[in-house]
Amino acid sequence: MSNTSTKGIWKVISASSMGTMIEWYDFYIFGSLAVVISTKFFPSDNPTAAFLSTLATFAAGFVVRPFGALFFGRLGDIIGRKYTFMATLLLMGGSTFLIGCIPSYETIGFLAPLLVLILRLLQGLALGGEYGGAATYVAEHAPKGQRGYWTSWIQTTATVGLFISLMVILATKTVLSAEDFDIWGWRVPFWVSIVMVGVSYLIRKNMDESPEFAKAKKEGTTSASPLKESFGNRYNLKFVLLALFGATMGQGVVWYTGQFYAMSFMKTVMNVESSQVDTLLGIALLLGTPFFIVFGWLSDKVGRKYIMMGGMLLAIFLYRPIYKAMYTTTDTTLKTEIVEKTKTTTELTATNDTVYTTEKEFTDGTVSIEKKTVFASKKDTQITTSVIINSSDEWALIFLVFIQVLFVTMVYGPIAAFLVEMFPVKIRYTSMSLPYHVGNGIFGGLLPAISTYFVTHAKNSGKNDFYLDGLWYPIVIASICFVIGMIYIDNKNKNSHL
Repeated sequence: MSNTSTKGIWKVISASSMGTMIEWYDFYIFGSLAVVISTKFFPSDNPTAAFLSTLATFAAGFVVRPFGALFFGRLGDIIGRKYTFMATLLLMGGSTFLIGCIPSYETIGFLAPLLVLILRLLQGLALGGEYGGAATYVAEHAPKGQRGYWTSWIQTTATVGLFISLMVILATKTVLSAEDFDIWGWRVPFWVSIVMVGVSYLIRKNMDESPEFAKAKKEGTTSASPLKESFGNRYNLKFVLLALFGATMGQGVVWYTGQFYAMSFMKTVMNVESSQVDTLLGIALLLGTPFFIVFGWLSDKVGRKYIMMGGMLLAIFLYRPIYKAMYTTTDTTLKTEIVEKTKTTTELTATNDTVYTTEKEFTDGTVSIEKKTVFASKKDTQITTSVIINSSDEWALIFLVFIQVLFVTMVYGPIAAFLVEMFPVKIRYTSMSLPYHVGNGIFGGLLPAISTYFVTHAKNSGKNDFYLDGLWYPIVIASICFVIGMIYIDNKNKNSHL
């Protein structure tokens, strides 16, 4: 492909994007179903501990992503982009399918969480090699001066993957009864992924190698030791560290706050009914996704730096007001209860547990359902609350999540082109993959577990605004990244390998 031609690039983007979208779908399914999974693969006697264990298992998949970046990045710089990210696709899809096949904790005991953890680690390794391959592959096909625009199409796939995962979960819940979904239906989204992976494999199988890498291989200029050249060379290591601490670290926490933490916050802190959260999050993502393209295109015109730094700065100052507005929108203590419509029912389960269900209606159309379970065997109680919000509150939350998605598109839209341009062809896959996956895998992937812990600790200590404490983690990390990025990143990429 010439420096100006765009012939065939849509085929390249489609092949890369579909595979990447499926890999993100696989990864997101686990996060989206974390609340359900916590009751299946972990002991049920302590729901909070089970949920935190699930988030920790989810985070484990992110922690190993840098190792996947090193392993598959090295392969990608030695044998090529195409075959490497075909392997990551199959590893990812196979692990996801098998998670849907693992028996519950009640059936096989501690083997259940152990097997889930092993498969999550394999997922993380695969994803560690996937993104660098797809981004590098598309960037090396893109015409000169248009890398931001063309690689931004890859950036949309992660959000599209989350969106599709939410839609598959919603469709499954719609078709099945609540009881069937809880018993076995939650496994269906995991099983569906194997079909999608098969289709993507057939598409990727027919792709050609990237022209820049093919040229380097023909000329004998590929690296025999990408790891040593990437991290043993002081000059290149400087760019690796700058990419991490000046860009991807902040991008990672903004990404996971705007999507995963927002979803977890609404389900576990605000107690909004799960299907409603999936629906409104899906709408916000659908509205926000085109802005990946907008900011990727804009970065070709004005540079990557100020767009990415602007997204971080907005997030730093607006996260607390946004989450306060989200919480108060559905806070039933601020609503007027229709007392005469309040009703309580009692049910005795097969295990002689007593369940007291109290349903309250409010003047704005909100419905609150509280279930208090008194366990006969343990002489203990468990209280769960589900809030079904009215349409006005739904649209308010959609808008507040959409604003967070805009921050995501600003930091994430230009970053593939930014990373690709920092490193030479022969070590590009390895060099860009590591800072990306440390920033996203370590700093971003740990966010749900760390932030949920902060909220739980603040709530137990009796703080009135306990729900805002989880935001300190992304705010501090993004602030550090903003300062480093503003000082050391060159907006015009004068020091990069274009």
